[in-house]
Amino acid sequence: MRILNAADMEGISGVVNWDQVTPGHGEYARFRRLMTGDVNAAVRGAFEAGAGEGAVTDGHWHGNNIMIEELDPRARLNAGNDSPFAMVEGIDTKVKGALFVGYHARAGSKNGILDHTWSSSTVANLWLNDILVGETGLNAALCGHFDVPVIMVSGDHTVCAEAMDLLGSIELAAVKHATSRFSAECMPPQVAQDKICEAAARAVTRLVAGQAVPPFRLPGPIQVAVEFFNSNMADNASLLPGAYRVNGRRIEFQAADMTAAYSGFRAAVTLARG
Repeated sequence: MRILNAADMEGISGVVNWDQVTPGHGEYARFRRLMTGDVNAAVRGAFEAGAGEGAVTDGHWHGNNIMIEELDPRARLNAGNDSPFAMVEGIDTKVKGALFVGYHARAGSKNGILDHTWSSSTVANLWLNDILVGETGLNAALCGHFDVPVIMVSGDHTVCAEAMDLLGSIELAAVKHATSRFSAECMPPQVAQDKICEAAARAVTRLVAGQAVPPFRLPGPIQVAVEFFNSNMADNASLLPGAYRVNGRRIEFQAADMTAAYSGFRAAVTLARG
Protein backbone atom coordinates (compact mmCIF):
# COMPACT_ATOMS: atom_id res chain seq x y z
CA MET A 1 0.00 0.00 0.00
CA ARG A 2 1.49 3.30 -1.15
CA ILE A 3 1.06 6.40 1.04
CA LEU A 4 1.92 9.92 -0.08
CA ASN A 5 3.31 12.38 2.48
CA ALA A 6 2.67 15.83 1.00
CA ALA A 7 4.66 18.39 3.00
CA ASP A 8 4.57 22.15 3.32
CA MET A 9 6.62 24.24 5.74
CA GLU A 10 4.50 26.94 7.39
CA GLY A 11 2.73 24.36 9.55
CA ILE A 12 5.92 22.61 10.67
CA SER A 13 6.70 22.35 14.39
CA GLY A 14 7.87 25.65 15.85
CA VAL A 15 7.40 27.82 12.74
CA VAL A 16 5.86 31.24 13.49
CA ASN A 17 7.35 33.70 10.97
CA TRP A 18 8.52 34.03 7.37
CA ASP A 19 12.23 34.14 8.27
CA GLN A 20 12.04 30.53 9.41
CA VAL A 21 10.68 29.27 6.07
CA THR A 22 12.52 31.54 3.61
CA PRO A 23 15.60 30.13 1.84
CA GLY A 24 18.62 32.34 2.37
CA HIS A 25 17.64 33.52 5.83
CA GLY A 26 19.75 32.48 8.80
CA GLU A 27 16.84 30.72 10.50
CA TYR A 28 15.92 28.63 7.47
CA ALA A 29 18.51 25.86 7.93
CA ARG A 30 17.16 25.05 11.41
CA PHE A 31 13.63 24.71 10.18
CA ARG A 32 14.58 22.61 7.14
CA ARG A 33 15.83 20.08 9.67
CA LEU A 34 12.61 20.34 11.70
CA MET A 35 10.56 19.94 8.51
CA THR A 36 12.47 16.77 7.70
CA GLY A 37 11.84 15.53 11.23
CA ASP A 38 8.08 16.12 10.97
CA VAL A 39 8.00 14.32 7.62
CA ASN A 40 9.99 11.40 9.02
CA ALA A 41 7.52 11.15 11.89
CA ALA A 42 4.65 10.79 9.44
CA VAL A 43 6.58 8.23 7.37
CA ARG A 44 7.37 6.25 10.51
CA GLY A 45 3.75 6.21 11.65
CA ALA A 46 2.51 5.16 8.22
CA PHE A 47 4.92 2.22 8.04
CA GLU A 48 4.15 1.15 11.60
CA ALA A 49 0.48 0.90 10.58
CA GLY A 50 1.07 -1.17 7.45
CA ALA A 51 2.18 1.07 4.60
CA GLY A 52 4.26 -0.83 2.08
CA GLU A 53 5.63 2.16 0.17
CA GLY A 54 6.21 5.76 1.18
CA ALA A 55 6.43 8.74 -1.15
CA VAL A 56 7.22 12.26 0.06
CA THR A 57 6.54 15.45 -1.88
CA ASP A 58 8.31 18.67 -0.92
CA GLY A 59 5.63 21.31 -1.54
CA HIS A 60 7.25 24.44 -0.11
CA TRP A 61 8.92 27.23 -2.12
CA HIS A 62 10.94 25.57 -4.90
CA GLY A 63 10.63 22.06 -3.48
CA ASN A 64 14.19 21.83 -2.19
CA ASN A 65 13.65 22.03 1.56
CA ILE A 66 13.57 18.47 2.90
CA MET A 67 17.05 17.21 3.71
CA ILE A 68 17.30 14.02 1.71
CA GLU A 69 20.36 12.87 3.64
CA GLU A 70 18.21 12.78 6.78
CA LEU A 71 15.05 11.38 5.18
CA ASP A 72 13.73 7.99 6.31
CA PRO A 73 15.35 5.55 3.85
CA ARG A 74 12.03 3.81 3.24
CA ALA A 75 10.66 6.94 1.54
CA ARG A 76 11.22 8.34 -1.94
CA LEU A 77 11.33 12.11 -2.40
CA ASN A 78 9.62 14.19 -5.08
CA ALA A 79 11.71 17.38 -5.08
CA GLY A 80 12.03 20.49 -7.23
CA ASN A 81 9.41 22.80 -8.71
CA ASP A 82 7.17 22.96 -11.79
CA SER A 83 6.20 19.31 -11.54
CA PRO A 84 2.74 18.52 -13.00
CA PHE A 85 0.97 18.14 -9.65
CA ALA A 86 3.17 20.47 -7.58
CA MET A 87 2.35 20.06 -3.87
CA VAL A 88 0.93 16.55 -4.39
CA GLU A 89 3.27 15.33 -7.10
CA GLY A 90 3.10 11.54 -7.26
CA ILE A 91 -0.61 11.40 -6.48
CA ASP A 92 -1.16 9.56 -9.77
CA THR A 93 1.16 6.66 -8.86
CA LYS A 94 -1.35 4.23 -7.32
CA VAL A 95 -1.42 6.06 -4.00
CA LYS A 96 -4.04 4.81 -1.51
CA GLY A 97 -3.98 7.65 1.02
CA ALA A 98 -2.41 11.08 1.51
CA LEU A 99 -0.95 12.67 4.63
CA PHE A 100 -0.65 16.48 4.60
CA VAL A 101 2.28 17.44 6.85
CA GLY A 102 3.10 21.02 7.87
CA TYR A 103 0.03 22.63 6.30
CA HIS A 104 -1.30 26.11 7.07
CA ALA A 105 -4.68 27.85 7.07
CA ARG A 106 -6.18 29.53 4.02
CA ALA A 107 -5.77 33.24 3.34
CA GLY A 108 -7.74 35.47 5.69
CA SER A 109 -8.02 32.98 8.55
CA LYS A 110 -8.07 34.30 12.08
CA ASN A 111 -5.17 33.06 14.21
CA GLY A 112 -3.54 30.99 11.51
CA ILE A 113 0.26 30.94 11.35
CA LEU A 114 1.40 32.47 8.04
CA ASP A 115 -2.09 32.01 6.57
CA HIS A 116 -2.19 32.29 2.79
CA THR A 117 -3.44 30.47 -0.29
CA TRP A 118 -0.63 29.45 -2.64
CA SER A 119 0.92 32.93 -2.81
CA SER A 120 0.94 35.24 0.19
CA SER A 121 1.38 38.29 -2.07
CA THR A 122 -1.07 37.41 -4.84
CA VAL A 123 -4.14 35.33 -3.95
CA ALA A 124 -6.77 36.72 -1.58
CA ASN A 125 -9.35 33.95 -2.07
CA LEU A 126 -9.93 30.81 -4.11
CA TRP A 127 -13.21 29.04 -4.78
CA LEU A 128 -13.77 25.64 -6.41
CA ASN A 129 -17.41 25.09 -7.38
CA ASP A 130 -18.30 27.98 -5.01
CA ILE A 131 -16.48 26.33 -2.08
CA LEU A 132 -13.92 28.63 -0.45
CA VAL A 133 -10.68 26.66 -0.15
CA GLY A 134 -7.04 27.08 0.78
CA GLU A 135 -4.19 24.78 -0.11
CA THR A 136 -5.71 21.98 1.96
CA GLY A 137 -8.91 22.02 -0.12
CA LEU A 138 -7.17 22.62 -3.44
CA ASN A 139 -4.74 19.73 -2.98
CA ALA A 140 -7.39 17.46 -1.44
CA ALA A 141 -9.61 18.00 -4.47
CA LEU A 142 -6.77 16.98 -6.79
CA CYS A 143 -6.19 13.90 -4.62
CA GLY A 144 -9.92 13.16 -4.89
CA HIS A 145 -9.70 13.25 -8.68
CA PHE A 146 -7.39 10.23 -8.38
CA ASP A 147 -9.72 8.61 -5.81
CA VAL A 148 -7.23 9.22 -3.00
CA PRO A 149 -8.51 10.35 0.42
CA VAL A 150 -6.59 12.79 2.59
CA ILE A 151 -6.41 10.86 5.85
CA MET A 152 -4.31 13.14 8.09
CA VAL A 153 -3.31 16.79 8.40
CA SER A 154 -0.66 18.32 10.69
CA GLY A 155 -0.17 22.02 11.34
CA ASP A 156 -1.60 24.62 13.70
CA HIS A 157 -5.02 24.26 15.31
CA THR A 158 -6.63 26.55 12.71
CA VAL A 159 -5.69 24.48 9.67
CA CYS A 160 -6.72 21.34 11.55
CA ALA A 161 -10.19 22.81 12.10
CA GLU A 162 -10.34 23.91 8.45
CA ALA A 163 -9.43 20.41 7.28
CA MET A 164 -12.03 18.73 9.46
CA ASP A 165 -14.77 21.14 8.36
CA LEU A 166 -14.00 20.45 4.71
CA LEU A 167 -12.91 16.81 4.63
CA GLY A 168 -14.70 15.22 7.57
CA SER A 169 -13.38 13.24 10.52
CA ILE A 170 -9.78 12.77 9.43
CA GLU A 171 -6.86 12.30 11.81
CA LEU A 172 -5.23 15.53 12.99
CA ALA A 173 -1.96 16.53 14.62
CA ALA A 174 -2.15 20.11 15.92
CA VAL A 175 1.48 20.86 16.73
CA LYS A 176 0.94 24.51 17.73
CA HIS A 177 -1.91 26.77 18.84
CA ALA A 178 -1.81 30.05 16.91
CA THR A 179 -2.57 33.25 18.80
CA SER A 180 -2.07 35.55 15.79
CA ARG A 181 -0.60 35.29 12.31
CA PHE A 182 2.92 35.43 13.75
CA SER A 183 2.63 33.87 17.22
CA ALA A 184 1.73 30.50 18.66
CA GLU A 185 2.10 28.23 21.63
CA CYS A 186 4.43 25.57 20.22
CA MET A 187 5.26 22.05 21.34
CA PRO A 188 8.90 20.94 21.55
CA PRO A 189 9.81 19.17 18.29
CA GLN A 190 10.04 15.67 19.79
CA VAL A 191 6.60 16.01 21.39
CA ALA A 192 5.12 17.35 18.14
CA GLN A 193 6.74 14.63 16.05
CA ASP A 194 5.46 11.91 18.34
CA LYS A 195 2.00 13.39 17.87
CA ILE A 196 2.41 13.37 14.07
CA CYS A 197 3.64 9.77 14.13
CA GLU A 198 0.66 8.65 16.20
CA ALA A 199 -1.83 10.49 13.98
CA ALA A 200 -0.29 9.02 10.82
CA ALA A 201 -0.45 5.52 12.31
CA ARG A 202 -4.11 5.98 13.26
CA ALA A 203 -4.88 7.31 9.78
CA VAL A 204 -3.28 4.39 7.95
CA THR A 205 -4.83 1.89 10.38
CA ARG A 206 -8.26 3.31 9.53
CA LEU A 207 -7.44 3.20 5.83
CA VAL A 208 -6.41 -0.46 6.01
CA ALA A 209 -9.62 -1.27 7.89
CA GLY A 210 -11.78 0.51 5.32
CA GLN A 211 -12.75 3.21 7.82
CA ALA A 212 -11.08 6.25 6.27
CA VAL A 213 -13.10 9.26 5.16
CA PRO A 214 -14.01 9.21 1.45
CA PRO A 215 -11.95 11.17 -1.07
CA PHE A 216 -12.86 14.85 -1.50
CA ARG A 217 -14.28 14.74 -5.01
CA LEU A 218 -15.72 17.74 -6.85
CA PRO A 219 -18.02 17.08 -9.80
CA GLY A 220 -16.87 18.43 -13.14
CA PRO A 221 -16.82 20.75 -14.84
CA ILE A 222 -14.99 22.69 -12.13
CA GLN A 223 -15.78 26.37 -11.75
CA VAL A 224 -12.66 28.17 -10.52
CA ALA A 225 -12.79 31.69 -9.09
CA VAL A 226 -9.69 33.57 -7.96
CA GLU A 227 -9.69 36.90 -6.14
CA PHE A 228 -6.37 38.70 -6.23
CA PHE A 229 -5.02 41.39 -3.92
CA ASN A 230 -4.79 44.05 -6.63
CA SER A 231 -6.64 44.86 -9.84
CA ASN A 232 -3.47 44.78 -11.94
CA MET A 233 -3.04 41.13 -10.94
CA ALA A 234 -6.50 40.39 -12.31
CA ASP A 235 -5.57 42.39 -15.44
CA ASN A 236 -2.74 39.96 -16.04
CA ALA A 237 -4.57 36.79 -14.99
CA SER A 238 -7.52 37.54 -17.27
CA LEU A 239 -5.18 36.81 -20.20
CA LEU A 240 -5.55 33.12 -19.31
CA PRO A 241 -7.46 31.49 -22.20
CA GLY A 242 -11.06 30.88 -21.15
CA ALA A 243 -10.93 33.23 -18.16
CA TYR A 244 -13.33 36.11 -17.73
CA ARG A 245 -13.25 39.14 -15.47
CA VAL A 246 -15.92 39.27 -12.76
CA ASN A 247 -14.86 42.52 -11.10
CA GLY A 248 -11.75 44.54 -10.39
CA ARG A 249 -9.88 41.80 -8.55
CA ARG A 250 -11.62 38.54 -9.49
CA ILE A 251 -11.47 36.22 -12.47
CA GLU A 252 -13.27 32.96 -13.17
CA PHE A 253 -12.84 30.08 -15.58
CA GLN A 254 -14.27 26.62 -16.09
CA ALA A 255 -12.17 23.45 -16.27
CA ALA A 256 -13.19 19.98 -17.39
CA ASP A 257 -11.81 18.30 -14.26
CA MET A 258 -9.53 18.94 -11.27
CA THR A 259 -6.30 18.32 -13.15
CA ALA A 260 -7.23 21.10 -15.58
CA ALA A 261 -8.50 23.30 -12.74
CA TYR A 262 -5.23 22.85 -10.85
CA SER A 263 -3.12 23.70 -13.87
CA GLY A 264 -5.34 26.66 -14.75
CA PHE A 265 -5.13 28.07 -11.24
CA ARG A 266 -1.34 27.80 -11.22
CA ALA A 267 -1.17 29.49 -14.63
CA ALA A 268 -3.47 32.30 -13.47
CA VAL A 269 -1.28 32.98 -10.43
CA THR A 270 1.86 32.98 -12.57
CA LEU A 271 0.27 35.49 -14.96
CA ALA A 272 -0.94 37.62 -12.07
CA ARG A 273 2.58 37.98 -10.70
CA GLY A 274 3.62 39.47 -14.04
